[in-house]
Amino acid sequence: MNSLYEVWSTRFNHYINEVQKYMRYVFTGHLALVLVFIVGAVGYQYSEWLKVAPNTFPAEWIISLVVGVILAISRPVTLLREPDQVYLLPLESKMSLYFKKALNYTFWSQVGLAVVIYIVAIPLLKAVTELSTTEIWLGVLFIAILKYLNVQIEFNYRYGNRGENVIIDRITRALLSILTIQTALTINYTLAIIFVVLLIVYNTSLKKKVNKQPIPYEHFVKLEQNRMMAFYRFANYFTDVPHLKGSIKHRSWLNFVYNIVPFSKKSTQSYLVYRTFIRTDDHFYLWVRLTVISGVIAFIVNIPIVTWIVAGALAFATTLQLKYALLSSKDFRMDRLYPVKESQRKEAVQKVLRLFMVVQAIIVLFCSIGQPLFFVPAIIILLLNEITFRVSKDPSKHDYSY
Repeated sequence: MNSLYEVWSTRFNHYINEVQKYMRYVFTGHLALVLVFIVGAVGYQYSEWLKVAPNTFPAEWIISLVVGVILAISRPVTLLREPDQVYLLPLESKMSLYFKKALNYTFWSQVGLAVVIYIVAIPLLKAVTELSTTEIWLGVLFIAILKYLNVQIEFNYRYGNRGENVIIDRITRALLSILTIQTALTINYTLAIIFVVLLIVYNTSLKKKVNKQPIPYEHFVKLEQNRMMAFYRFANYFTDVPHLKGSIKHRSWLNFVYNIVPFSKKSTQSYLVYRTFIRTDDHFYLWVRLTVISGVIAFIVNIPIVTWIVAGALAFATTLQLKYALLSSKDFRMDRLYPVKESQRKEAVQKVLRLFMVVQAIIVLFCSIGQPLFFVPAIIILLLNEITFRVSKDPSKHDYSY
């Protein structure tokens, strides 16, 4: 028993340290500033909308749908590693103690998101329903119960079925969770309890199947690897993750972009950088995500100063991160065998960023139409792109970690 607790504690501490190591690069000053303005602007518009929200607004169903789907996504955090398939076999009969700790952490680390979303929706419930404060806060109790059951069920389902067709299990639990929250918010507690009982019965039936099967180490190890890889890909947008290699996709639908590169020796680096940017998932999706966020904020937030600040901050982040990503590559490239000037790559990266930041500016421009001075965010994006590229350090000449 003690040895399994020590294994969990050691791995948990290592996991927390690993997360903290990279998260300090994620929540930097400019991102914190953007988040403050986004939360403030969205909160202000939300409070203004509540003043005119119609009583017929289906708040119960919308809240139930959003929270129910979040509750159903309850991937277990086991922290299992590949060698465990061999070294933990002698302790297989006692692994329930290890999994108990793992599921407790899974519950507490995931229940917060659903509760926060529900709490944010409480002013909406007060505005469009006749629920009392006690009845509203009972919803939090139901959410906690549902999250606990969802975590247990997903673990047992994955254990008993080796992860096959888990999407069917999630859809089933999502439907039952949605109906439970909706009936609780409409004061139909009898039905809500019935749905909870159905989840309990479902979990009990899965437990019987689990007791008859060996631990699916291979599935849980792969699940854990995928979970950590998703975190590393996210962190890689903000800092360099050494052991992460981005995947490559052809993206033939963007082949027309290469036509703007002249066929000449001077354009060697331009062609290479265009292809690197477009085909590398980490680079391309970084630009796509920050562009989408900037466009969405420009579309839904009707406070010009907030739109300008967010557009500027995200343009700065896009240019800075892509410049480092495209210039700091230490991988061997064939262009290093040819007599081309070192400055050509920096010039090529600047051309690529100019083109795609112009596209970002155009998208934000269209999303801002309807606001006063709607053209200002686009100008800010273009100016900050040039300033950031010129002022920031060249990672190919400096040992710089961000």
